[in-house]
Amino acid sequence: MEKLLETVLKYPQTEVWNDSCSVKELQYAVDRGAVGATTNPVIVLQVLKNELSDWSGTLKRLIKDNPSWSEDDVAWEMIKIIGAKASEILLPRFHETQGKQGRISFQTNAKYYNNAQKMVDHACELTKVVINGQVKAPASMAGIEAFEEMTYRGISINATVSFTVSQAIAVAEAVERGLDRRIKEGLPIDMMNPVCTIMVGRLDDHLKNDVKSKNILVEPDILEYAGVAVVKKAYSIYQTRKYRTTLLVAAFRNPYHWLEFIGSKIVLTIPYGWQVKFNSSEYEITNKADDSVHGTIIQKLMKLPEFIKAYEEDGLNVEEFEHYGAFTATINQFLNGYDDLCKLIRTFMVTEIS
Repeated sequence: MEKLLETVLKYPQTEVWNDSCSVKELQYAVDRGAVGATTNPVIVLQVLKNELSDWSGTLKRLIKDNPSWSEDDVAWEMIKIIGAKASEILLPRFHETQGKQGRISFQTNAKYYNNAQKMVDHACELTKVVINGQVKAPASMAGIEAFEEMTYRGISINATVSFTVSQAIAVAEAVERGLDRRIKEGLPIDMMNPVCTIMVGRLDDHLKNDVKSKNILVEPDILEYAGVAVVKKAYSIYQTRKYRTTLLVAAFRNPYHWLEFIGSKIVLTIPYGWQVKFNSSEYEITNKADDSVHGTIIQKLMKLPEFIKAYEEDGLNVEEFEHYGAFTATINQFLNGYDDLCKLIRTFMVTEIS
């Protein structure tokens, strides 16, 4: 039996999602037990590049039928079309679980990361694309405000651009406020499924870049556990406080980002390439939910100020979220990726005009 299918069969509380809206990759994942998927402009760009022959006709028709549209208009329509196509694969699971699984995440425009109202408005637009949609937005100061309002409006959120325990707590508290407002007004919450991402690999990347830039010598292996340690700390807090948000592990860089969370009530959103590697591996599938990162590793990591900011409950205040190094690096990549998506579409528009 392939390892990811074995993971979810042995421990159904541990969900696997496909970290892409590629229909081909999602079908591979679903055939092996995956129950969700995600999109963002960078992912859509990659799907278009890898599967251009499948989508070029749709893109050309969209441009031809809407001659007054900008590349931004076309980009967002393509994001919706590609995401909607992938969502069909997940729809049976969505109905079987009454909305608890089988969702695909659409991401709000990264340009809105500092504007709560724009994120909420865009979330309301994106949630209408498919019945089994979920909405991603960055866990910035404005994002935390937006998550409460989105939740109140019945939107299942997926907090992204998130790397720290303090962000995870702020997200969960915002969701709790939104859910409580709905309950107070007699509005249903039974089909909602909020999640909070922690981008473990991107945190590891940030710490590696930080020690390199500061000429700090550390044992390289400990940095492979930094994101794992942060998620396990946040997970313990979530379980103790009984938050109604589920943690989600993203940005895979090593096998620990899978193995260390087997058995936890958690979501693992795994890129196709890592899925193939994991499925062909010989790792033993064992429950690691109650295992902690070794104390010696934590002690060494705690000598790094950037790790302390990520690991401690009060490591960052909400105003600092969007200034943390991993956040700035990731939001810039998302912004640049969106620009690259628009550039790709522009080449089709100019060709069609010519």
